[in-house]
Amino acid sequence: MKPNSNLKTYSLKDMEYYKIYGRTDETQYPLPLFFNGSGIEVNVTGSELWIDIDVDYDMHEPWIFTRLNNSFMSRQMLMSGSYSLCLFRSMSPDTVKNMKFFRELQAMSEDDSCHILIRGFRTDGFFLPVSNKKYKLEFIGDSITSGEGTYGAKEDTDWLAMYMGVSRNYALMVSDALDAEFRLVSQGGWGVLCGWDNDPRHNIPSRYEKICGLAGGKMNESLGASKPYRFESWKPDAIIVNLGTNDASAFNQPEWTNPETGETFKQHKNPDGSFDPDDLNRFKQAVIDFLTMLRRNNPDSHIVWVYGMLGYDLTLAITDAMNSYKNATKDNNVAFLHLPNTTDETVGSHAHPGEKSHARAAKVLTEYLKAYLEA
Repeated sequence: MKPNSNLKTYSLKDMEYYKIYGRTDETQYPLPLFFNGSGIEVNVTGSELWIDIDVDYDMHEPWIFTRLNNSFMSRQMLMSGSYSLCLFRSMSPDTVKNMKFFRELQAMSEDDSCHILIRGFRTDGFFLPVSNKKYKLEFIGDSITSGEGTYGAKEDTDWLAMYMGVSRNYALMVSDALDAEFRLVSQGGWGVLCGWDNDPRHNIPSRYEKICGLAGGKMNESLGASKPYRFESWKPDAIIVNLGTNDASAFNQPEWTNPETGETFKQHKNPDGSFDPDDLNRFKQAVIDFLTMLRRNNPDSHIVWVYGMLGYDLTLAITDAMNSYKNATKDNNVAFLHLPNTTDETVGSHAHPGEKSHARAAKVLTEYLKAYLEA
């Protein structure tokens, strides 16, 4: 498909009206989309709209999805190269269309080449201001928040980029329901203390204070991923932390050995199946430390720790840690919320929560946040 000859090219650096979603370095051109849920929103007239992008990857191809007038419109895999994607065409030229373009795939810590860059747009219309949302919400998590399992059949067990998506994610569902702008920081397999396989390097707090500490390599560094994140630039009304699932898995996995240093790490269980108390306390301290970090960087945000979409193993440990944090700091602007567990009827691909499970979780979280934010 070729764009019509009446289209005018608009470089993002020269455009006045658009809204950026997700953490990024807004001084960069082209604009990098690091996280799942990162993207751009425009209001535009005209019959046709194209977006100009640069894409690359080594192992995990990035996916995107689009929404036209707040309705899901498309989802697709992107190939490497610099090219244009048609977002709509043959529409009534005088009406104003709201178009959102989002990255589906999480920041890929395993693929330093994986990136999507936005150069600008081409259209035969003109751009208008984009309105602000009522609230700002930040979601922090693991594969659940990355939307792993929201696409694909139950029997699909491969770990693939195409099975991940924010378009069927509880975070987007909640944000839609509350008229909120959202940002996501998530990585499949990672935890508060360690990853699912006991790898202590794979903890979200160690990367949280960078723009995108999950994206490595020279390319991502040149795009600003390793810069300190300016928390004052975007202040969330609420921060939703959905971590602990992989920390629970680590207690059932073999010891991890660092291939470079020989260092080992292991969360242990006792012979009777209970958690080793020292290791459990180590996890609790990681929760306390992360809450402390979150509050230091977000002094006014309500922090709600949600848990349970893939089991309740560490519920008591999380709530104990939160109570210890509150008692020590007198910070009562934090809360814990159970989310419904995934069932045979709501499971998706790769034994992860499916769309129905995300919808159930979103309903509970929306009701809670609505009551809090509107109080």
